[in-house]
Amino acid sequence: MQLNYLSIIFATVAQFIIGFIWYGPIFGNLWGKIHGFDKLSKSVQQKMMKEMGPFYALQFFITLVTTSVLAIFITYLPIWNAYAMAGFFWIGFVVPTQVSSAVFGGTDKKWMLTKIAIQAGASLLCLEAATIIIRLML
Repeated sequence: MQLNYLSIIFATVAQFIIGFIWYGPIFGNLWGKIHGFDKLSKSVQQKMMKEMGPFYALQFFITLVTTSVLAIFITYLPIWNAYAMAGFFWIGFVVPTQVSSAVFGGTDKKWMLTKIAIQAGASLLCLEAATIIIRLML
């Protein structure tokens, strides 16, 4: 078997779409409240949004790397259930990193569990969606 690079691109784009929906219409207002964006003026919020381009590019690159690693494992370890593998990666690597980020990243204690739950939910959804796309295109 060989890696399907097109599946990696599609899976990366799908994760961006999921993130846009997750951190937009679904949890956008709450996410903004957690980070204090709701206390900023509309002009400051709009300025911040205009300056996000490089950060989105960086996130796209990191998501591409993560998706590539996932695709390598799915492709070259076919004896594993790919969806379980994605779940193990999530619980073993992603969630602990997100918990550490929330705990040591200056998150207000009242928002800590909510922030972790939102991030962890998005990550699990993205990993499983990427797995579906990669598996379908093998």
